[in-house]
Formats: sequence, C-alpha cells, structure tokens
Amino acid sequence: MMTFILFVVALAGLLVVMRRESGATPAIGVMVVTGLLSWIFASGWLALILFVGAGVTAAAGLPGFRQSWLTPKVFATFKKVAPKVSETEKVALEAGTVGWDGELFTGQPDWHNLLINRHTGLSEEEQAFVDNQCAQAISMCNAWDLAVERADLPKELWDFLKKEKFFGMIIPKEYGGLEFSAKAQTAVLQKLAANEMLMVSVGVPNSLGPGELLLKYGTDEQKNHYLPRLADGREIPCFGLTGPRAGSDATSLPDVGIVCKGEFNGKEVVGIKLNFEKRWITLAPIATVVGLAFRMFDPDGLLGEQKDYGITCALIPRDTDGMEIGRRHCPIGTPFLNGPIKGKDVFIPLEYIIGGQEMAGQGWRMLVECLSVGRCITLPSGAAGAAAYSVGTAGGFTRIRRQFNTPVADMEGVQEPLARIAGKTYISQAAVNHTANMIDRGEKPAVPSAILKYHLTEFQRGVLSDAMDVHGGKTVTLGPRNYLGIGFSGSPVSITVEGANIMTRSLMIFGQGAIRCHPYVLKELAAKDADDIQAFDEAFFGHAGLIFGNAARAFTQALGLGKADVPFDSASRRYAQAVARFSAAFGLCADAAMTTLGSELKMRELISARLGDMLSNLYLASMVLKNWHEGQPVEGEKEVMEYSLGLLLYRTENALDEFLQNLPSRPVALALRAITMPLGRRWDAPHDDLSRKLARAISTDTPIRNKLIAGVWTEDGEGSVENPLAQYNGLLKDYDKAEQLYRKATKAYAKGELPMTALHPEERFEAALEAGVFTQEEADFMRKYEAVVLEMLTVDDFPFDAFARNKETVIDHNPA
Repeated sequence: MMTFILFVVALAGLLVVMRRESGATPAIGVMVVTGLLSWIFASGWLALILFVGAGVTAAAGLPGFRQSWLTPKVFATFKKVAPKVSETEKVALEAGTVGWDGELFTGQPDWHNLLINRHTGLSEEEQAFVDNQCAQAISMCNAWDLAVERADLPKELWDFLKKEKFFGMIIPKEYGGLEFSAKAQTAVLQKLAANEMLMVSVGVPNSLGPGELLLKYGTDEQKNHYLPRLADGREIPCFGLTGPRAGSDATSLPDVGIVCKGEFNGKEVVGIKLNFEKRWITLAPIATVVGLAFRMFDPDGLLGEQKDYGITCALIPRDTDGMEIGRRHCPIGTPFLNGPIKGKDVFIPLEYIIGGQEMAGQGWRMLVECLSVGRCITLPSGAAGAAAYSVGTAGGFTRIRRQFNTPVADMEGVQEPLARIAGKTYISQAAVNHTANMIDRGEKPAVPSAILKYHLTEFQRGVLSDAMDVHGGKTVTLGPRNYLGIGFSGSPVSITVEGANIMTRSLMIFGQGAIRCHPYVLKELAAKDADDIQAFDEAFFGHAGLIFGNAARAFTQALGLGKADVPFDSASRRYAQAVARFSAAFGLCADAAMTTLGSELKMRELISARLGDMLSNLYLASMVLKNWHEGQPVEGEKEVMEYSLGLLLYRTENALDEFLQNLPSRPVALALRAITMPLGRRWDAPHDDLSRKLARAISTDTPIRNKLIAGVWTEDGEGSVENPLAQYNGLLKDYDKAEQLYRKATKAYAKGELPMTALHPEERFEAALEAGVFTQEEADFMRKYEAVVLEMLTVDDFPFDAFARNKETVIDHNPA
C-alpha cells in the first residue's frame, strides 16, 4: 500500500512540476525525495526507478550536463530534418504580429493579455456616420434593381459615396480622408452588407489596394497627389494581382516588367516595359488608377548588378498607352464591378513604383503586410453583416408565416436552422469587432485574418443557406421583393476571393501559425540558420518543457483536475476553462504533428487543416468570451452565448478527434488520445432546448434580437427603397396582439360561428366582425396587419418574355 501511495505522490508531484514548466531541477527533486522515501519505507524497485529517472532528467535537462553531449547531437539532427523555409515564406512569416493566437499555442493562455484592451466602441463622429451616411447609402439599394436592371450602383449613389468620402475611410484627415478606426470600418461594412454590391464597392478600396499601400510605402509626392483624390472619389482605384495562372498562389504571377529606356512626357528616361494579363479585379472596369503587381527584371543592369528584383508594385493611370481596361466579368449572384486588365508593352517611369525605385522588389512584403489587416475587415465584416440581416429577416418571416394554423417559427424543424443563424451571427460579430479592436491597438493579426476570412465566410454561406430554407418559396423566386436570393447566390464569391477558402484552411491557418505563433519553432529555425548552438539549446529545451507541460495540463484538465483559473463569471467560466484545456491539447498535438511528420507536414494538408480548425475554434470562442465579459448582456443573450460557445467547443473536440483518427503515426496518436481525451468526448452539439429558446428569441420582438440586428439596416425612411427588415420589426412589435386575434378567429370558425367558406384570413376577419367576435378596432387592426403580412409573403412575376435578352428567340407556345 505504501508503495502505491508513494507512486501516486511521485506522479502527482511530477505532473505539478510539468504543468508549471518549472524545469529539470524541481522534477529531479521530486524523484529523489520520493525515491528516498520509497527506499526507506516501501519498495526498492520503485526507488530504483525514481533514482534512474532523476539521473536521466539531470543528464538531459540540466544545461551544464546536456550542452556537453546531448545538444550538439540534437542540433546536428535538427539541421538535417528541419523544413526549409523559402524566401517567400519568410516574408509571409515576418509579416504581421502575434497576439492572442500565440497565447493559444502555449497551452496556458494568459487571459489578461486578451482582456486588457477593452472594446471602447466608436467615436461620436464614427457612430454618426454609421447611423446617418451609411443608412442613407443602403436605403438607395434594391438587390434586384442593382443586380439585374442596372448591373451597377445608381449614379446618385456613386455621387453620394464620393461626396461623403466612403472611399477614404483609411486615409488620414490631412489628406482629406475620414481616418476611421478599424472598428468603424467594420461597423460601416456590416451596415452596408444588406447589399453585397454596395459592401464590396466600398470595402475593396479601403482594404488591400493602392490607398493602403500608398499610406504605408508611398513617397511623399505619391501621397500628396493620390491620397486626396482617392479620398474624395476623383480617383477610383483597383489592384491587379490575380490572373489566369496566379490565383491563391499569387507569388507565381507571370506578369513581367523589364527595366529599359523609353519615352515619357517627351523625354527619354529609364523605366519599365510591362506585359501583363490580370483577371478578377474588383472595380477594374471603372478604375482611374491601377495598382499592379508584377515580376521586375533588369537584364541590362541599368539600375545596378541585380537582375531579378522579384515582385514589385506600381501605380498606373488608366489612360497609359498599351493598357486595356473596361471590360467586365459577371460575378455569380451579384455583378459588382469586376473585370480583366491587360497590358502590352506598357512603358512606365520608375517613379510609378509605389515607394519609388528603392521599393523595387518589395511588392510581396508590401502585400502580405497589408493583407493581414485587410483580410480581417472587409469580407469578415460583410459576412457578419449579412448574417445579422438574416437574423432579422428569417426571424421575422418565420414568425408571420403560418402553416397548420401556427407560425412556422414554432416548428422544431425550423427552429434548428434559426438557432444556427443566431449562434453563427453572434460568433461573427464578436470576432470581427474584437479583432478590429486589436488592429486599433497596433496589432497586425496575420493568423487571425486567415481564421476570420475562412470561418466567417463559411458561416455566411451556412447562414444564408439556412435563411433560404426557412423562407421556402418566398426566396427561391427572384424579383424586387426577394431580399435574400441574390446575396445567397453570390456567397461563393466571398468563399473564393482573397485566398480560396480551401487553401486558407488547409495551408494557411496552421501552416503559417505553426511557425509564426509557436513560442519556440521560429527561434529554433533562426538558431539553425545562424548556426547558434547556444540559442538552439535554449529554444529546443524550452520547447521540450512546453511539450511536457502541455501533456500534463491536457491530461489533468481532461480529468477535471486543476482547472485553469480564468477571470470570467459563473455563466461563462466553464467555457473559458475548456478553451484552456483544449489549448493545451492543441499545443501538444501541433508539436506531435511537426515532430512525427517533419517537412512532410506541408503536404499533409488535411492534418494541417484539422489543427487549423482547432486553433480557429479556440480563437473564435475566445472572442465570444471577451464579448460577453466586456458587454452589457441583455435578456436572452446568455442562451446565445452558451449556444455559440457550446458549438465552437464541440467543433474543437471534433477536430481533435479527427486529427487523432488520421495522424499517420498510430502509436503517437493512441498516446495523444490517452492524454487529451482519457474520458472520451465531453462536448455535445447544443441541446434542442437551447435551439428552441434561440429560435423564439430571434423570431419575436426581444432585446437579444434587437441587439443582434442593431448594426445593420433597420431604418425605413421616406424616399428610400422598402426595407423588409423594418417591416418585419413593425410586425413583430404587434405580433402578440395579432396572435391572440388569430386564435380568437380560428376558435370561432372551429365552433361554427363563422361561415365555412371564410377560408382566407381577410374573409374570416370580416366574418368575425359581423358575428360580433371582433370589435371594430380589432377588425381594423387585423386588416392592416394582414395586409402587410400578405405583402411580405408575396413574390414577383413578370411578362412571359422578360428574361430573354434576345426577344427574337422567344417562342409563342400558345399561338392564337
């Protein structure tokens, strides 16, 4: 018995030391002390094992011992097996900053580092712009009119956007711009997201494009000339990066610029002759100035000895000789302005290079540094806004749409997708708002930008699909009354652009994060490149301590022992503790994958994807926790928070399970499962009861519904196009009264008090008035209420030949 007790004491002591990453000395002390106690009071065999363990730990763990024999051998092996990092990858790894994503790699995230920077909201100026200018802009948009009748924004809207400086949100006031915070930019785009064409037209110039590149890298002359003109819309920019052979792999672009002499403004100067073909360039058809990425070569050495400068970015006026621009692509769903750009022997002076000649060859670094911010804002904000608008419309429609004498929102089959819509919207809003706040605090979140781009656009696709499903026939019939169909059909655009989602998930999130965010991997690679064995020793054995620490934390917390101390309230504490537990499991699995697969991990994209899924869901869960912690919860928000965090942790555990099922090294996978999931799976999908509560909450006039839709277009003013969300909000405010009268009329009909032919609601209300079942006031109320309901249920129809572009091809199927 004493032997068993001492064994447990030794194990517990070692787990405590490992959890704290205290180093070799305390571990040796635990083994020596328990070994002596065992030798005196219990088993000599246990004592021998503990003494041997202490010796091995001293030889491998104490710097004075290991550096003399172990470190040189490990360093030599590491040099042979470590993955080679290309120059392109190095640039991407060095771009951006590491913040909370890095904490999640440690296995013991310090929540103080996340919570210290509170989201303080928008300034008065920014909020007024969102409330007024944004509301006016979106009120000028009807999806059918823009996508089908015009294939463009109305001229009066373009003029308004330029006048109010929508294209100058990121440009400082000294250049005539609005100089908005990242939080304000995301608020603007969420407001405009009720119409994808408008959101894209405003978002892209303020994201990756000439404006941001000029701000960060432009010469004073370039800034002084272009920034005021971009801010007030005199110049419309686009940026040409992708082409027929360069999509997600943007570094493979074959567009070439050759340094040579040519004529410019009547003088012979040294410049660049460009030949290029770009596709999928947003705003290209109307752009007045083109940002262009190309490979720059100097074969004749006109600039020096360097021949291949690499990717370079230049700014080229539209009317430059040899450039062909103005044709259009037709993006699926929403034909926002997008098209090709071609150039044949286009000569430009060196001063057109963004930042001047000294920035030649710096284009890839410029792009990835800007992308870490832009990808966090434009498409994720649009996704969050579209999801919130779907909360309003799907919730409203399912409450007023009655089947089998009951609102369809009360049917469990409809409640399930309504709950998903609410949960994914809540997650998306928390993620974009709090990541934007990080940007305003000086961070350039490279890995979170990939997380938000992939997961929030996938959420958007799922939300719109669910919203379409619960609307049924209302939204599968296109026309001016359809407020979802065009946006739904255009959702693959967000999935594809700014890095295809498949590539983002399988290559970027973990592929970049594993090196960039890991506490030690980048240090180990740097030590290898510098041939610095001392630095390698510190990094490698610090890394080893992290592995043991994560193993101990993952194992004990999975058993419910030693739960993480987290600064959250009782409603959210267990979710934060689960994030900490899975952070340790993720860190351990990440190290196991890198160790067992080595450089092969680059090619094992599904393994990388599942690790990325774990990291992503933990990041998103952290944003939800921060949002709950800092906000002022309203009635019903607790249930949405619980649903959202339950969903994310369920997805995290599922990714962990799939990773363990597919890790090639089966002994390692089995060991990892025993450590990270000793009691099996612990997180289920959100319960049906919670789904019912969420469905009810967003389909009635509740504080949480109003909070979820507060950032989107809810106004319905004079002179604007009709806003279906405003109409639904009005109906829901009167719903309780209307529902009582529906039931009153139905009960009277069932008793035979109303004519059996009174089948239409309108007929039944009139009959109820005549029979004295309704008062005059009740009948008047229901006439008005049901008229709006019928309008919201109505779909459009058109003349028989309306959809044929060539009327001569129309067949008369019923000739006289």
